[in-house]
Amino acid sequence: MTERPVGRHLAATLANPRADRVKQVAALAGRSARRRAGQVLVEGPQAVRELVAHRASHVRDVYVLEDALASRGPLALIADAALEAGLHVHPVSADVARALSADSQGIVAVASSAAVFSQFPSAPRLVAILSQVRDPGNAGAAIRVADAAGADAVVLAGDSVDPTNPKVVRATAGSLFHLPVVRAESLADAVTAAREAGLAILAADVSGATELGSPQGPDLTGPTAWVFGNEAWGLSADELSLADRVMRIPIFGRAESLNLGTAAAVCLYASAWAVRR
Repeated sequence: MTERPVGRHLAATLANPRADRVKQVAALAGRSARRRAGQVLVEGPQAVRELVAHRASHVRDVYVLEDALASRGPLALIADAALEAGLHVHPVSADVARALSADSQGIVAVASSAAVFSQFPSAPRLVAILSQVRDPGNAGAAIRVADAAGADAVVLAGDSVDPTNPKVVRATAGSLFHLPVVRAESLADAVTAAREAGLAILAADVSGATELGSPQGPDLTGPTAWVFGNEAWGLSADELSLADRVMRIPIFGRAESLNLGTAAAVCLYASAWAVRR
């Protein structure tokens, strides 16, 4: 049996669910508390594992169920990695785990918001731009897809959902910590940054005159930024005018449309396949 690393970073067990520390961590589920503290709450084994593996320098504390440490299960392995990275690991009682987060699955971490936000990369090949995307699950799914397709960044433009929203963090399944996530005040700002980085701008919209995959489509082997709009109303005429081309995903069956995550997967993988061929 592998022994758990011990040292000054393993704290005493937290057993009081009404302790100030517990209340402060739980409050990070709210946007105003996250902004005031400049911190993000990361819940669940997969997200915490990827946070520790890829953003350890931004992690403040890890809280893990005491019984999970004793049983030497998967959560204990994540705690081991956190300890090896020099992080503070706090064993917690079951009551405290529930008070910290209803979605903790036995482990949560607190990190600086810098673990999420980045600058626009200098020489990207593939970028996803989300404009006015407000549903946390959709935004998280799109970030996860962008990571899977090998994108270099995701930009959340305009009045898009806060990527530190716990629902977004969970929906990314750890991908939030694999690639840069950038905030832009508007889609115009995001497109300007993308053009300055040498990217062609393609918008995905049902109004597109060109069908994705058709011979008349653009060359997808070059550096490209794909723009995806709001879940309910898509991209406005002004937003579409910012793109070099507007592409339509063909519907071969009787479905009315694709959801945001699926549309992002189709478009981003089209670019990824084109480059790899």
